[in-house]
Amino acid sequence: QVLLVESGGGLVQAGGSLRLSCVASGRAFSRYVMGWFRQAPGKDRESVATISWSGSSTFYADAVKGRFTITRDNAKNTVYLQMNSLKPEDKAVYYCAQGRTRYGYDYGYWGQGTQVTVSS
Repeated sequence: QVLLVESGGGLVQAGGSLRLSCVASGRAFSRYVMGWFRQAPGKDRESVATISWSGSSTFYADAVKGRFTITRDNAKNTVYLQMNSLKPEDKAVYYCAQGRTRYGYDYGYWGQGTQVTVSS
């Protein structure tokens, strides 16, 4: 059974930083693509960042490029999202996701989410 548990959300002022963490269990973490998504009130869920199984490739939404960084520690079964220069429009529930199949980029598992609020 795959379990993804996010942490690190909270309230921060605009321009501030937060680091989200997601600990995964249930499968060989190092074989699966990981990603971060977010969903703001009244909006669809959107992809924020993706990291390949090895960590060698990363992808970002245009809205967060240059401000957010996704990394992973395969020894700790953990993926991180470092968020800098936060803006009020970054406010959302952030979800960690794991690939459905080994090395694949389609997601099949999701965490419960962590709230990020950015005050102006």
